[in-house]
Amino acid sequence: MIHVRRLGKQIGAEILNVDVRALDDAGFAAIYRAWLDYNVVVVPDQHLELDDFLRYSRRFGAIYPHPSKSTRHPHHPEITVLGVNKFGPDGTLDQAIYRRGAEGWHTDGAYDAEPFKATQLYALAVPSRGGDTLFASMYAAHDALPSRLRDRLEGRTGIFTYGGRRKATALLDPEDRDWTPVRHPIIRTHPETGRKALYFDPGKILSIDGLDAAESDAIIDELTERMIQPEGEYRHRWRNGDIVIWDNRCSYHKAAGDYPPEEDRIHWRVSIKEH
Repeated sequence: MIHVRRLGKQIGAEILNVDVRALDDAGFAAIYRAWLDYNVVVVPDQHLELDDFLRYSRRFGAIYPHPSKSTRHPHHPEITVLGVNKFGPDGTLDQAIYRRGAEGWHTDGAYDAEPFKATQLYALAVPSRGGDTLFASMYAAHDALPSRLRDRLEGRTGIFTYGGRRKATALLDPEDRDWTPVRHPIIRTHPETGRKALYFDPGKILSIDGLDAAESDAIIDELTERMIQPEGEYRHRWRNGDIVIWDNRCSYHKAAGDYPPEEDRIHWRVSIKEH
């Protein structure tokens, strides 16, 4: 029988006694419900081939290739392979690959008109130490906002693009680095749970619509300081065979970026939209 075990105080759950390759509709519905309730779901001890991973991932929605073409699987471009080719021909460590996802807290796909609903990873190789992924709740961030700041943001949109204000586009091919900015509500109502969340990404936001540059920058800096609430965090220590899916509509994440570079930390990753 499927068992759901809470991991963090407000975010994170582990699903036990399940093989996702043989999951019926009722079993998947239980996982999906837990995912909505806890924002991040871990399914440990899975033994998947690439087609198994894709089949299970598509139960959550439609899979889209990530904009970073250089890290796509050579035969399945909808899959990103994280952690490979991190050393150049001269043996130099490529920090953009080694520290991918560790630059700061973020949500995936804020640069798209339809952001990613979910991101899912499957662990193929795990280092002997380090390499964790940290998660935090957007719900907790929203609920902790001072009322004067929440009132200032209510109804406002943020303007987002891939590289944000720093123009951090090193993982993209040169022809893919010109992005048209998109707008999303800063206080966003989750389409399935109805809960309000602070939808924010300091690395992708350019400005807050309707505010002058100085006030916009000041609020972005304040939100960067307030977006992570200690009671709303979960830190995942990877094991081989772990599947982890997180809801980009209500959670932030970042990689720790601290594992021994000579060791492997390799995952399959998919980006999922509603359709």
